[in-house]
Amino acid sequence: MTNEVTVPLLPCGSVDDIADFYEVLGFRTTYSQRKPNPYVALQREDLHLHFFEMAGFQPDQSYGSCLVLTSDIDGLHRAFAAGMRAAYGKVLVSGIPRMTRPRARKNYDGLGGFSVIDPGGNWIRVVQNATAAPPPAATPEGRLAKALANAVVQADSRGDVAQAVRILDSALARPQADDDPVARVEVLVYRAELAMVLSDPETAAEMLERAEHVALSADETVRARSAFEAAADLAAALG
Repeated sequence: MTNEVTVPLLPCGSVDDIADFYEVLGFRTTYSQRKPNPYVALQREDLHLHFFEMAGFQPDQSYGSCLVLTSDIDGLHRAFAAGMRAAYGKVLVSGIPRMTRPRARKNYDGLGGFSVIDPGGNWIRVVQNATAAPPPAATPEGRLAKALANAVVQADSRGDVAQAVRILDSALARPQADDDPVARVEVLVYRAELAMVLSDPETAAEMLERAEHVALSADETVRARSAFEAAADLAAALG
């Protein structure tokens, strides 16, 4: 048969908190109930997410996760970021809830992706739909680019922030003359983001300052634009 629809049903500690958060991202509530069990259904265009409430649920212990396939990674991320800025005055980059930046995922054959970690601790993993625009598999070039790709797998895909930090710190501790300066900016900004996740604002500020002082040509400055946009969001979150 065809035209089946699969809708993830995810746990949370409060369906009210979930509904409020996803409203910020442009979702609307299509159904809600308190009895016999708290439940809410949310929709944003063709994207459907349903949630059930569990007493005593701990978001930081959640294993809830789902994939969202889209043909417009950057557009969806921009929309979510705009909603966060309007509601919170900044993009949420640390704690729960938060959102990661779009990055190539080598464990998804180089497809771009980002994650939303919602108030229930659920990882909503937004991934480029390969059937809509199949890209070639990404092969990072250069020492720093490879370190960044490995760190993204650990932190953004596996949720192992500590291992990602070890990878990046090792790469940054061994500078080489032929390192790509744009990759250095990207590594420093990502390291700052991970510091924010670990509630380490001092390291985050240090990494952002180091990124700002990387010498770049005009062409390299253009290539690093996305990283500097991420740095601006992190700086705003630092206050």
